Amino acid sequence: MDLRGIQVTWYGHGTFMLKTPAGKTILVDPWVHGNPSCPEALKHLSKLDLMLITHAHFDHIADAVQVAQQAQPEKVVGIFELATYLQGKGVANVQDMNKGGTLDFGWVSVTMVHADHSCGITEGDQILYGGEAVGYILRFDNGPVIYFSGDTNVFGDMGLFHILYRPQIAILPIGDHYTMGPREAAYAAKLLQVSGVIPGHHGTFPLLTGTPAELRRQLAELGLSGVEVADIAPGQTIG
Repeated sequence: MDLRGIQVTWYGHGTFMLKTPAGKTILVDPWVHGNPSCPEALKHLSKLDLMLITHAHFDHIADAVQVAQQAQPEKVVGIFELATYLQGKGVANVQDMNKGGTLDFGWVSVTMVHADHSCGITEGDQILYGGEAVGYILRFDNGPVIYFSGDTNVFGDMGLFHILYRPQIAILPIGDHYTMGPREAAYAAKLLQVSGVIPGHHGTFPLLTGTPAELRRQLAELGLSGVEVADIAPGQTIG
């Protein structure tokens, strides 16, 4: 898969690290220390440039405070309500935004887009309002346009993402049960018109039954066998 110098490392489940040829780093959805799929060697993070958070479920923010303190990202980005919550927990350099907005960091621009998922923050025996779930469009200098969907089902406006942003690569959940499975992910790839898919959010727990092999089968049924599906295991890097 041609990522034009961008390296993508899967930390397991929904957590990914992206690294540019110049060494800039983005950690998306910091479930690291408590993530049963994350290799031990990846749990001790050094300096980060950006941390992006798609939504407030525990398997995406459980380690946000600890990782932010450990790696001291220059910005921690989330939807307004979640960003406010993290600020209240002592996370520094938080940048709130909302769907449709774009942040330009010079080496990457980050656009927040819709996701079809829930977003409650579990705190003790309560579930707090965490805003809404989102995805991100990442446009790198001299690199590909990457769509990071976060946890979502397929929805028709992914076709608008193609028209507006022209992503070439999509990082999509395929596990089923809590997110879309391989059939829905194949339709997402069709709507987005991407050339490659990096699958995530599968295999962590028995309920998450979707597989890359099944995604390839579903793509072939849609006449999209030319869409490349990355073979990546937790701890591995492509690009």
